[in-house]
Amino acid sequence: MKLKSVPELVVACALFAGALPAFSHVVLADPAALAGTSYRATLRVGHGCDGSPTTAIKVFLPAGFQGAKPMPKPGWALRTRVEKLARPYSSHGKTVTEDVVEITWTAAGRDNWLPDAWYDEFVLRGGLPAQAGPLWFRVLQTCETGHLDWAQIPAAGISTKGLKAPAVLLELIPSGPAGHQH
Repeated sequence: MKLKSVPELVVACALFAGALPAFSHVVLADPAALAGTSYRATLRVGHGCDGSPTTAIKVFLPAGFQGAKPMPKPGWALRTRVEKLARPYSSHGKTVTEDVVEITWTAAGRDNWLPDAWYDEFVLRGGLPAQAGPLWFRVLQTCETGHLDWAQIPAAGISTKGLKAPAVLLELIPSGPAGHQH
């Protein structure tokens, strides 16, 4: 899919959003973005674990997602894990050899747990790879009782039909010659 304008991107986002079941899994508010740009990932958590409230959300960032910065959430402790990169990259004239690979939000107490009957959003931002195609975020949802590991990635393509616990999909759309933007 090659898009030429912002209106086409908006239409593509709407199509991808309509293709996803609303709040049946962890999903992105904006499931498509231009490759090679900055992206604000809003992860929507639509339920707990078989009726049990959510107590933590851990996001495993895919290779190529650069410079991740999570948004603090009142009532939730925030932690990041940084690792040495197999493939360093350049950002604003500097070589980056270590980067955030994991972000965890943990409820500060029982009063901050996310009840099964409610939904909430967890936000982070970062740079997207220049190559178009699917980008998969694994999310581990921990609950008072049990957990859900949203980690399944389809063998080919982007259809998650038939998967019980699909990873979160971000479809990267070719961005053309504009390249990196903030």
